[in-house]
Amino acid sequence: MPALPVTYVDRYSRTVKTERIYGERWLRWAYENPVGRLAVWLLFRRAFASRWYGRKMKKRSSGWRVVPFVGKYEIEWCEFEKSPFDYKSFNEFFCRALKADARPIAPGDRLATLPADGRHLAIPRIDAADGFYVKGEAFQLAALLGEDRLPEEERRHTRMFAGGSLLISRLCPTDYHRFHFPVDGLPGEPREIGGWLYSVNPVALRRNIDYLVRNKRFLTLIDSPVFGPVAMIEIGATNVGTVIQSFIPGKPAAKGVEKGLFSYGGSCVVTVFAPGRIVFDRDLTEASARHLEVYARMGDRLGEARG
Repeated sequence: MPALPVTYVDRYSRTVKTERIYGERWLRWAYENPVGRLAVWLLFRRAFASRWYGRKMKKRSSGWRVVPFVGKYEIEWCEFEKSPFDYKSFNEFFCRALKADARPIAPGDRLATLPADGRHLAIPRIDAADGFYVKGEAFQLAALLGEDRLPEEERRHTRMFAGGSLLISRLCPTDYHRFHFPVDGLPGEPREIGGWLYSVNPVALRRNIDYLVRNKRFLTLIDSPVFGPVAMIEIGATNVGTVIQSFIPGKPAAKGVEKGLFSYGGSCVVTVFAPGRIVFDRDLTEASARHLEVYARMGDRLGEARG
């Protein structure tokens, strides 16, 4: 049986493209082969495996990988804050900052913006979604928010966001790996929710959408004067054992300001809005209805406040 390609809609060219998956051969073996899935369960989902690879990517000897990687995946190096030749390790390049004008923030007080570069899947009604990456597969909001083991009456955040809207922003190893606030607001303390480190590539999520809620993640609640409560969840993945929060809890944050960054590997940001607070842009909802992600960059339009 031929491998099913990973396709997405490019917002800028308005065409459907096939993703060039970094490490595709290993990824398909790990999640589409019974022996590979056993190896993932026994070894690769565990933090020590990701820490080992992370240390390898922090060594100066990994710096030679940067320029070939940039060339192979046609990454726009002119956006980088410094030259591809100046990174001392691959992880330093992976966590790179961009030039100040590389990601313009869409203006408008009632406009939310994308929190990260990547491939985005918009779910206008969480409770009405017919699967995300696999049609008909259920998704548990309480598990995502770390409240699935609590009694129903104690699931405060689950009740707050039940029936709301959700955006999954999937970052590939080739993407800019810092994440930013999608709305103006007052962020609270980030809460770590323990878990594993499965891949979040669709190759893996087609096997089990619950990898999103089993992985290690950080939850921050943002009190927005326009959008109400907004939950921002940064999800680790294979080779991403480290999520660094760079914002100051309790200090007002403007839309587009950096919130944090991921260390080496693919990763994911999930943004959750309370019911009736946002209308996602049409290209996002149309593609998601076809179970397709939309590639777009941080700071671009996500949607408008409802009403």
